Amino acid sequence: MSAERHSRAMRGLAPGRIALALLALALYALPARAVEPDEVLADPQLEARARDLSRDLRCVVCQNQSIDDSDAPLARDLRILVRERLKSGDSDREVKEFLVARYGDYVLLRPRFGAATFLLWGAPLLVLAGGGLWVLGVIRGRKVGTASEARQTASLPPEDEARVRNLLESGKPDPETRPDRG
Repeated sequence: MSAERHSRAMRGLAPGRIALALLALALYALPARAVEPDEVLADPQLEARARDLSRDLRCVVCQNQSIDDSDAPLARDLRILVRERLKSGDSDREVKEFLVARYGDYVLLRPRFGAATFLLWGAPLLVLAGGGLWVLGVIRGRKVGTASEARQTASLPPEDEARVRNLLESGKPDPETRPDRG
């Protein structure tokens, strides 16, 4: 096959291949739901509550995945447990408290604010405040440096000060510092 013919064939396939690659990428980016059909509740309102709760609960095996997204066996057990508790009449808060009592605060993807989690919630604010103080110190340091430089340049010898004053008053360039002087 000639090079020209090959390049024409490749150009014809390029838009199709690009579209297929983009479709595959879009499908890959969609979140995978691990809820299996046999777990889904018949009551749509209870199922919606169960899904909301499942998104807020951490899979203790997968660590940074919700039990709604995880396909680990323990996550499945937790999803079933959440649904059983909801069917038995527990409120969302009671379901979360039951799981926290069993697994600790770690089971919550968004931990509660408290003494034990103060650093977790406060650390970003402390870092932001520290960064602000550092920037403020840098800015102040520059201002102090500029002021001290100005004081150093202000103490010119008397003959230079007179020359500068004359140049400023006359508005003409100094013949000794002209750039065209060789």
